[in-house]
Amino acid sequence: MPLQVINVIYLGRIDYLTALDLQQTLVHLVKAQRVGHTLLLLEHPPVITLGRNAGMQNIIASRDFLSSQGIELFETDRGGDVTFHGPGQLVGYPIFDLRAFDPRIGAVEFVRRIEESLIRTCGDLGVVTGRVPGLTGVWTEDTPPAKIAAIGVHISRAVTSHGFALNVTTNLDYFKLIVPCGIADKPVTSLAREMERNSVSNQKQPPGLEQMAELVSRNFGRVFDAQTLWLDSLDSLLSSFAESAGQELPANQDAPARAPEAIRRLAGEEDIYLA
Repeated sequence: MPLQVINVIYLGRIDYLTALDLQQTLVHLVKAQRVGHTLLLLEHPPVITLGRNAGMQNIIASRDFLSSQGIELFETDRGGDVTFHGPGQLVGYPIFDLRAFDPRIGAVEFVRRIEESLIRTCGDLGVVTGRVPGLTGVWTEDTPPAKIAAIGVHISRAVTSHGFALNVTTNLDYFKLIVPCGIADKPVTSLAREMERNSVSNQKQPPGLEQMAELVSRNFGRVFDAQTLWLDSLDSLLSSFAESAGQELPANQDAPARAPEAIRRLAGEEDIYLA
């Protein structure tokens, strides 16, 4: 079985609709085997999204108020309820073909691996997190636990879309506009808040989002047993896949590997929804 490769692209801040269109395009390309596993890492302007299980009652603020604050609202086909995306939050959209892994990864295992990647990332920064039985996402070990990362995915013909949102330096006041993930009795937190109150850690603030993207992608590589290959653009993704298909790839590495300059120059199913 050839070594799995996860192509990683950091896009910076882009609007939600653009990212959604990009996901849909990549899903089609992955299904057609024109590109391999791809992890998009980015940041959104303020936006509230509703998953397939969302209840409108979990949006506390009125549409008029959201509009006046420049906060967009979108209904999506991901699993889960209501969540917020915005500045200071690292959003990840893994577009993976679960059938390409050996052994093949199931839907629940896929979500568990995302959780594990984020748990390790938080641990790298001295923040201890884990899971809460019966709930999805990454949580602190407080009483009650606070959610630091939300997860909601869509899987079609074994190809994944949507993904996770890790609160890094997010303004947590935004979450007062909703009932996050429909869970009213558990708070939301961020890496910045947890690191500031963690007296054990000497680092009081998380790194910037691009550095956070590197930490997350490194842990994705470890958890999914794949090499992470950083690319500069979507054009690099398409061209590098076309040229490297069938070639032997380098062994897995602990840190994200930037694509070699030579590569960078080369230019009716049932859907599964999971939160």
